[in-house]
Amino acid sequence: MYNSRKKPMEETPEEITVIWSCTSDTCKGWMRDNFAFSAQPTCSLCGSVMEKSEKKLVVLNNSSSPPTKSS
Repeated sequence: MYNSRKKPMEETPEEITVIWSCTSDTCKGWMRDNFAFSAQPTCSLCGSVMEKSEKKLVVLNNSSSPPTKSS
């Protein structure tokens, strides 16, 4: 017999993440800091300057970024 009940979805872990946000009022572009290609990135959507901020996002590991040094 087929069981059509949906299983409850697992909660995805979230944490406060450092991001770069576009400074243009007309653009909503942003990117995670650990996915940025430079120390001071520009917005890939409009080319404006970006500034660091924080956002609560789903945990996502970037396996291609170099490991950070902890002192």
